[in-house]
Amino acid sequence: MAKQKKQAPNTIASNKKARFEFFIEEEFEAGIALEGWEVKSMRAGRVQLTESYVIIDKGELFLYGAHMTPLATTSTHKPANPTRNRKLLMKRYEIGRLIGQVERAGYTLAPLTLYWVRGKAKLKIGLAKGKKQHDKRASIKDRDWKRDQQRILKGG
Repeated sequence: MAKQKKQAPNTIASNKKARFEFFIEEEFEAGIALEGWEVKSMRAGRVQLTESYVIIDKGELFLYGAHMTPLATTSTHKPANPTRNRKLLMKRYEIGRLIGQVERAGYTLAPLTLYWVRGKAKLKIGLAKGKKQHDKRASIKDRDWKRDQQRILKGG
């Protein structure tokens, strides 16, 4: 059985690929506009953020590509769209600051973690710059070296 990394108890899903693909400069917290069936599937842990991204459209933030699998027990009077675009909720001045960074400085917005805060779903967004291929190789080398260090320390 593969050993899984423990997550905090309030974490729903995390996007490990984003930390590998980008340098995360700054992190922001945003609320999400959800439907009832989406909240139920989040509570069941049926969410994927790996292929998702954040887009700025007409001064608002939207989460694209996040996949929330609907549960079989949810209501059927309205068809569920697992990959619909979800609006992110942030303060106007924070959105303005992010727009400036993305448009002028060449940053991108990457969803990092989806978690609960006092019963409300929150999304951690990273203001990110893309990594080059040699940066990714360096990340892999550092990760392998840290793993070897832990093995040496445990063994000796």
